[in-house]
Amino acid sequence: MADDEVAAVSRASGAPPDHPPLPPSLSPATAASFSSSTPVPSSTSRGRGTAPAGPADDDGSGDHRGSAGSAGDAGPTGPTGTEPAAGAGAGPALGTTDEVMRRVELASGRLATRAATRMTEVLPWYPGMSARHRADIQLVVQAGISSFVEWCRRPQHARELSGDVFRVAPRELVRAVTFRRLVDLVRVAVEAIEDEVPTLAGPEHEQRLLADVLRYSRDIAFAGAVVYARAAEERGAWDARLEALVVDHVVRGEVDRGLPSRAAAVGWRNPPAVTVVVGSAPPTSPEAAVDEVHRCARAAGLEVLAGVHHDRLVMVVGGAFGPADSDPPVTGAAGASPAAGAAGTGPAAGGASPAGSAETALDAARALLPSCGPGPVVVGPIAADLTGAPRSARAALAAADVVGAWPAAPRPVPANALLPELALAGDADARQSLINKVYLPLRNAGSPLLETAGAYLDFGASLEATARALYLHPNTVRYRLRKAADVCGLDPADHRERFILHIALVLGRLDGAQPTDRSGPEPRP
Repeated sequence: MADDEVAAVSRASGAPPDHPPLPPSLSPATAASFSSSTPVPSSTSRGRGTAPAGPADDDGSGDHRGSAGSAGDAGPTGPTGTEPAAGAGAGPALGTTDEVMRRVELASGRLATRAATRMTEVLPWYPGMSARHRADIQLVVQAGISSFVEWCRRPQHARELSGDVFRVAPRELVRAVTFRRLVDLVRVAVEAIEDEVPTLAGPEHEQRLLADVLRYSRDIAFAGAVVYARAAEERGAWDARLEALVVDHVVRGEVDRGLPSRAAAVGWRNPPAVTVVVGSAPPTSPEAAVDEVHRCARAAGLEVLAGVHHDRLVMVVGGAFGPADSDPPVTGAAGASPAAGAAGTGPAAGGASPAGSAETALDAARALLPSCGPGPVVVGPIAADLTGAPRSARAALAAADVVGAWPAAPRPVPANALLPELALAGDADARQSLINKVYLPLRNAGSPLLETAGAYLDFGASLEATARALYLHPNTVRYRLRKAADVCGLDPADHRERFILHIALVLGRLDGAQPTDRSGPEPRP
């Protein structure tokens, strides 16, 4: 811009006394393009006067960006919000000129090369990328520089133009470059282009071109965020479908060689022990319920695959619970009263474990309780890996069907603590399990123990009645009951364990294990 033209533009600005005159390098439109949200770094001004941060007439639409030399494209206003004086029309075109834009367009290849060189020097991870990915990044940078020219010429289409930059990138580049690295790439590319601005624009256009580069980099960053957000949503939707498919296979008992690989695709890391936890679904959407399960599992350091099946929340949980034979037996605390039944076996029994230290399946289930709806929560037996999860799921789902018969059941409750209810409901496996674990050990230990335990239950847990019926001293009855508890693991003095023992003895007698020629003691009047 000639000196007389600069003076004409300065006189045309007509700044009032309370506003200082504009520097010679800035026109009123240039000053209006600057705002507090887009400061120009002092490192790029190279000793020249810094643009004043006057109030900008910005309505948030983004249409105030620089045009490509046509004064009628945007109709800018001065720093005070007034129209420029008529004498300004005799000067050069407001904003960045077509000549500067042509220089930028012709130098797009050189600018992309400079940006790639700077990326190699500044970003330590960039040289380690494959040559194909580096070429793709350079292609995106060159497309971004070319799009910048159109962005300046057509500010009303700024959003579409900035979004088109990433269309040239192959889809796999999104997986190769994380979003954090994308931000670093944009930052380094903008710095490289800023260093070249003095060679592309004269002093009269340099500040405006810098401001446009900064605004354009902002739009590019937002466009990149949209690309990565869309990719994350697509991946999240695919992972959710695949996770639901894996849980459905576990529930149905359909195990094949592809099940572990499908689980690995959604982040399953093959923990040493697996169990299935079944509870009622919370009154939220299935997606929200599954997200809450994952949040609780992360806090507890657990692996989890979850899905909502009708009104139930099924969770396949993995962790270091110990070997599969550490499942709490039908006996003891696992099947006792609510206070004792809530605690499983193992070192962590008797209380909730802190986050990340679930030592039993019950500890893991307690960590996931906040994600379940109201009602009982059942924990299946422990399996060694994911291929054994269908057995655990089958037991947990069957126990969830009958847990309502035990209103005082602890929360969570092991599935094998509900063997009496399962046996009464017709579950053949539960029936046989009670016979094998309770009745047969008592019979094999000798007839006095089985006879005393049976009589004690038949006479309503009365020591005196049992002693009279068996012609024994009450202390002898007590001794035999303690021995029976040691053999089968069930304490006849506890009401819940007494119930389990009674059901097991009845099932053993019905199964034919009890000799038919022996009759029980006759009750005395």
